[in-house]
Amino acid sequence: MEQFRPMRRFRQQLSDDESVGILKKATSGTLALLGDNGYPYAVPISYVYAEGKLYFHSALSGHKVDAIRNCDKASFCVIEQDIIHPKEYTTYFRSVIAFGRIHIVEDDAEKMQAARLLSERYNPGDDEGFQKELEKGCACMLAIRFDIEHLTGKEAIELVRKK
Repeated sequence: MEQFRPMRRFRQQLSDDESVGILKKATSGTLALLGDNGYPYAVPISYVYAEGKLYFHSALSGHKVDAIRNCDKASFCVIEQDIIHPKEYTTYFRSVIAFGRIHIVEDDAEKMQAARLLSERYNPGDDEGFQKELEKGCACMLAIRFDIEHLTGKEAIELVRKK
């Protein structure tokens, strides 16, 4: 496993449980990949968190898919809170960054599991609608799995002081 640097402002670091809680609560984040010609490629994307993994869905081709196939290292950032305090020249933020390996899901059972998890997250209780979506477009959908190797959460020092 890779070595990841410790957070410089460790007093502001969230616990693992708090960080996972943010991943479970939020509905979108920014996926960062190594894109074309060595340029970073960061794309906002919906996701679901399950047991140390993030799942995304995608079209069969495009910049994101090419980047994943070329390099499996990625990071994913979620901002839970960002309240501006103009008179203090700061924001009261809470955010999480996950580092890990990202893969196109090849196994059909895992692809279905990912689709079901995403459906339950974004359209809970609509099993009939989920089945219709599968019939309509499952062959045109990629499932993507992000295996989290390192997770770090951080909050504004002002929020730490209020605890």
